[in-house]
Amino acid sequence: MEAIASPRWLVRRDIDGFFGLALDNFIQILLIVNLCGGVLGFPPALIYGRILPGVALSLIVGNIYYSWLAYQVGQRENRDDITALPYGINTVSLFAYVFLVMLPVKLAAIAKGVSPEQAAELAWQAGLVACLGSGLIELGGAWFGNNLRRIAPRAALLSTLGGIALTFIAIGFLFRTFANPVVGLVPLGVILLTYFGGVKFAIPGGLLAVLLGIALAWGTGLMSWDNARFATALQPIGLYLPGFWLGELWNGRGTLLDYLSVILPMGLFNLIGSIQNLESAEAAGDNYPATPCLAANGIGTIVAAVCGSCFPTTIYIGHPGWKAMGARVGYSVLNGVVMSLLCLSGTVGLLAYFVPVDAGMAIVLWIGIVIVAQSFEATPSHHAPAVVVGLLPAIAAWGALIAKQALQAAGMGTPANPLTPALIDKFKAFDTFIDGAFALEQGFIFSSMLLAGITVYIIERNFRGAAFWSIAAALMSWVGLMHSYNWGIADTVIKLGFGAGSAWAVGYLLMAILFFYAAWQTRHSGSDHQSTLDEGNRGGVLH
Repeated sequence: MEAIASPRWLVRRDIDGFFGLALDNFIQILLIVNLCGGVLGFPPALIYGRILPGVALSLIVGNIYYSWLAYQVGQRENRDDITALPYGINTVSLFAYVFLVMLPVKLAAIAKGVSPEQAAELAWQAGLVACLGSGLIELGGAWFGNNLRRIAPRAALLSTLGGIALTFIAIGFLFRTFANPVVGLVPLGVILLTYFGGVKFAIPGGLLAVLLGIALAWGTGLMSWDNARFATALQPIGLYLPGFWLGELWNGRGTLLDYLSVILPMGLFNLIGSIQNLESAEAAGDNYPATPCLAANGIGTIVAAVCGSCFPTTIYIGHPGWKAMGARVGYSVLNGVVMSLLCLSGTVGLLAYFVPVDAGMAIVLWIGIVIVAQSFEATPSHHAPAVVVGLLPAIAAWGALIAKQALQAAGMGTPANPLTPALIDKFKAFDTFIDGAFALEQGFIFSSMLLAGITVYIIERNFRGAAFWSIAAALMSWVGLMHSYNWGIADTVIKLGFGAGSAWAVGYLLMAILFFYAAWQTRHSGSDHQSTLDEGNRGGVLH
């Protein structure tokens, strides 16, 4: 009689998975502390006493739920190899709400004569409302997420994640590895040996990589003792209990309409990204129901807003990496508990003092590699061109980000020397059409999915399907969810509005007309070889 498999709450490889996910979450928490303190000028009492306790609750809610869900699915399917969905703070929304919502609110308040302390309070309230808006959008979208997964080709969903993993995850950490090769290359070698080479060490490979990274960082002088920094890291330590800030949410309610042009695309970005991550998990062998997962995302973000955090949470990309690593259920629980304790105890700075990012970045780099590989391996081989097309908008978005950061490093992007449209001609003088990169940067998660989907339909000679996806791209461009942008002091930001992206909308409509013509021509020439929709084949062409 065959034994019935059952998931375990903790296995050896969960330790490796924990280090990878915890590093990712830890970086986001450090960003919150640094941006709220350095950019927004929030006092420590606001950061450690209100925001981080809210972050703690949102992380514990999501991580515990996804661990429980994985355990339930494993029991139902008699499997012991189920991997929980990774979960944490949404990086894109973090930057968007700091720079595009909270900072403008604070500066506008100060310009009206409000004290810096009161302006910080108003900015925080605006962040709570923006976070709540994202949560409501994702919660509302939970009921049509499955429909989108059914009509979108797998290549369209996975290639978007592949582009993000290749650029914003893998390349960034690869740069850092080769900037500090003595520290970075040995942990990377351990990770490659463990997960690609199947080499077993006396302790989990992820833990060994982190310990070697710490030892090399301190031993080579990349990290060194500093009494002043150590004293600063000790100052916030204490016990911070979460509160409920419904009154502050109500006071900041005007932000919802004033900054809808930021909140709406961020909410949709989170929603679509979570759907793509669910598809990635299914391609790796773990099929999770879309509606409760998306609803849990929305609820986690709403909990964050009500309890003081301005930053939405989401399902992370990287499930196939953690699954290939051998992580199962417990790594998510460990991440939620440890990250919450850091937030509630004020020990974030102390941990950052002793453990450099370089110690664990090899794990995240490896996960980025696995995600890119999955986007090719989990789709039909003849859809590889569509995957490549889907990678391009994320690469363009990353290139636009690097270009703007380079300009800022050169002294531009300041109130005295802001970025202006005049830069476009200067870039074109070097045969770089930077305005195209800026256009692809806006809403790239949407354009990546749509362009890859169009390419899949063309490969399958379903030209009418390609035309309808082009019309969808035209509509999204017309209202500004893709491509259109405004110039800021140091950035180009999304521009919402009726007709905001009219040029791109016209271009997509002309493509649609071309595809309708191709469909008509093939039908009348008797050479129509459109593929048949196969609902039963989730790894097939259209699902």
